[in-house]
Amino acid sequence: MNKLDIKTRAMILNMMVEGNSMRSISRVVGVSINTVTKLLIEAGEACAAYHDETVRNVGSTRVECDEIWSFCYAKDKNVKTAKAAPDGAGDVWTWTAIDADSKMILSYEVGDRSATTAHEFMFDLRDRLTNRVQLTTDGHKAYLSAVEDAFGSDIDYAMLVKIYGETGGKTAERKYSPAECTGIKKEAVIGQPVEELVSTSYVERQNLTMRMGMRRFTCLTNGFSKKLENHLHMLSLYFVHYNFVRMHKTLKMTPAMAAGVSDTLRDTAWIVGLVDARAQAPKTRGPYKKKAISN
Repeated sequence: MNKLDIKTRAMILNMMVEGNSMRSISRVVGVSINTVTKLLIEAGEACAAYHDETVRNVGSTRVECDEIWSFCYAKDKNVKTAKAAPDGAGDVWTWTAIDADSKMILSYEVGDRSATTAHEFMFDLRDRLTNRVQLTTDGHKAYLSAVEDAFGSDIDYAMLVKIYGETGGKTAERKYSPAECTGIKKEAVIGQPVEELVSTSYVERQNLTMRMGMRRFTCLTNGFSKKLENHLHMLSLYFVHYNFVRMHKTLKMTPAMAAGVSDTLRDTAWIVGLVDARAQAPKTRGPYKKKAISN
């Protein structure tokens, strides 16, 4: 069975998490787009399994949560008129929870922005923590019941609500500019959160890192995901690379090392090893069967 060497596969994965599109990777490395896609699927499955198994019993004290928007195949408003739109087409929201101290991504959930997804996200986050934490989210109302149902009273939870001013109309200068934030409100919801620690700055900065590190999140391009499955695989690869491979410039170590989840600095070849460890050993080929020749 033909298989790319570890160095080439590690190069492809590195290019994926540095914001290159899959077709540009195939051109630069000199492999087919099908080879790049197959490696993404294998790496995504391996990384999803590794994150789910390894990121457990984390002793965080401060956690910040947020959601980031993207879309698959077409935006929600265009799905009805799109040709051959696959399942999962439309707006896709990625919910992330970050440890404010170690900068480690503790949990992530992909879906819509509904209360159902919020509940799944919060229950997954709860199962990865070992102690009571202070949690901060934005003002999205779906968090209210989700946090209470998942944690009960065993949490210090606050919302940081941003207040936006007028944008000055949809002029050419304002078309792609975000609205101006004119103020914030810190609202204690459960427990006794420390007001000075109520913040979503780290998770919002992580959203920017995600947009820069994954071509699928780049706005105003045609690099968006065409299949929801590949979108999920890319996220799984990105989060394991971010947590275990990428050196944090301020911490001088990976987020996983800072959180005490890992004591080793990994590289992308290690992710290739995760892929190979999940691959089934090739079966021994049986004897050739000769076809009977009829007269």
